[in-house]
Amino acid sequence: MQFQLAVVSILAATSFCVPAAQAQVSDDLVRIGVLNDQSGLYADLGGQGSVVAARMAVDDAGGTVLGKPVEIIFADHQNKADIGVAVARRWFETGAVDMAIGFDNSAVALAVEQLAADHNRVVIAGAVGSTAFTGKSCTPTEASWVHDSYALTTSLAKAIVAEGRDTWFFITVDYAFGHSLEADATSAVLAAGGKVLGSVRHPLSTSDFSSYLLQAQASGAKVVAFANSGGDMVNAVKQANEFGLTKNQTMVSLLVFISDVHSMELKAAQGLKFVTAFYWDRNDESRAWSKRFFERHGKMPTMAQAAAYSAVRHYLTSIAAAGTDEAKAVMVKMREIPVNDFYTSNGRVREDGRMVHDMYFAQVKKPSESTRPWDYYNILGVIPGNQAFRSLADSGCPLVAH
Repeated sequence: MQFQLAVVSILAATSFCVPAAQAQVSDDLVRIGVLNDQSGLYADLGGQGSVVAARMAVDDAGGTVLGKPVEIIFADHQNKADIGVAVARRWFETGAVDMAIGFDNSAVALAVEQLAADHNRVVIAGAVGSTAFTGKSCTPTEASWVHDSYALTTSLAKAIVAEGRDTWFFITVDYAFGHSLEADATSAVLAAGGKVLGSVRHPLSTSDFSSYLLQAQASGAKVVAFANSGGDMVNAVKQANEFGLTKNQTMVSLLVFISDVHSMELKAAQGLKFVTAFYWDRNDESRAWSKRFFERHGKMPTMAQAAAYSAVRHYLTSIAAAGTDEAKAVMVKMREIPVNDFYTSNGRVREDGRMVHDMYFAQVKKPSESTRPWDYYNILGVIPGNQAFRSLADSGCPLVAH
């Protein structure tokens, strides 16, 4: 495993800085590690884009916090939990990493989460779908910034069943993320009066979905739901169009990133309904930040990449407020201070680590509706954060007092 290091230039002191005598920063350096898929099917939704976003956050903070430099490093976990844990252990034990962020893979995130707690390090999940991260596996030093399977599926499934599409079949990626998506979506479908006619599971990074699509077609379900993401979702939707499933059955993706739509192009993706945490063209503030990101990365940001900026900036703000980079003290401030930026307004990090924020109903535009590059979504509605996510009482986090 090769590690790549990006040292953020140290600029003049800013509002994040305090006299050096007051600073309580371990190793006189705050080091943040972006750990995600840099080369595989999830690289487009996170990858180098999340590293770029993290660097932007540090740059915008002036390159320092409490008068000490901030450094960004990154590594590729290759979507393998054992590799992710090996990287994180090296970071925490010998690399003096204070916070690890990203993952974009539930199995890796769950494995690193406990390791970070054991070493008293902060860990922040990006596009991690498993509700266990802030549920039964929660720790005092974690936070989750983008979504989980409950937020992605519950409101969407209820709305689609209400439209009369009440029989479902799932094509699910076979690991913790896919299982969680399917379970939460199933609960929502049944609660809304619908039925699940069946499901089939596929390995991560599947290229040929023909057998799975034939089973979905044979089920006669009104809705074929893809409980996967990234390259898997792109391949599944493209092949569903080729098989002609879209003529008689409604395709639903339970997780869509703008990078997926860009890869599929609007002709293949048009009409997909989904729930998202962020869209670059939602308002003036999101457009302004996304333009800056585009200038650095050459692509508009996914919700995972936008969240990487938001989370890193909030982490640095919390270090400044705490007067230290000690993990538990920083987490206290992360929960106390609201998250207000281009990503969300009045977001709050709960006791279970869930950053509660609004989510959005979206639909991919028809090619005729798109007027410029990356003009891909229609925002159909807002789901308030307290409705989008499970309640704290229902989180299942053992740290939560009942």
